[in-house]
Amino acid sequence: MDRLILFRHGKAEQESVSGDDFDRRLSPRGVRESAEMGGSLANLGLKPDLALVSPAARTRETWAAAEPAFPAAEVRCDDDLYHADPGTIRRVAEHGGRDRATVMVVGHNPGLQELAVRLLMEGGAPPSLVARAQRQFPTAAAAVFLFDAAGRPAFDGLFYPERGD
Repeated sequence: MDRLILFRHGKAEQESVSGDDFDRRLSPRGVRESAEMGGSLANLGLKPDLALVSPAARTRETWAAAEPAFPAAEVRCDDDLYHADPGTIRRVAEHGGRDRATVMVVGHNPGLQELAVRLLMEGGAPPSLVARAQRQFPTAAAAVFLFDAAGRPAFDGLFYPERGD
């Protein structure tokens, strides 16, 4: 894996019909922001070869909204990504990305945010950028990292959705 894109699911409804967190769906804003973020990333050339998606309803819907921007990506749902900790997210991405150049993980906070902050620190990002990611990693946000041959990360972009409501 040469590049990792961490993509947080879009804005979700507060409660699901079933009452189960796993079943929470995207709000209309979440669908819109997810599609817009997918388009923005694709326009910058940040297109995954493989998308690893948590099986929760809101992450699957986030991928469905963004997927038209990434028609060549293979997609896999991975049960380990549902509310995964940062170490699990990184292991799943590295395992899936062994033979892929760019891997996208569509998942949840706090794991995605914590991994983004760790990778920013490991990669020597400016303290102001680390602080920004620590303060917030909102729904439909994405963080992008490059990895060298030794697996060391370097910051490649931090993207927050435009809030128009």
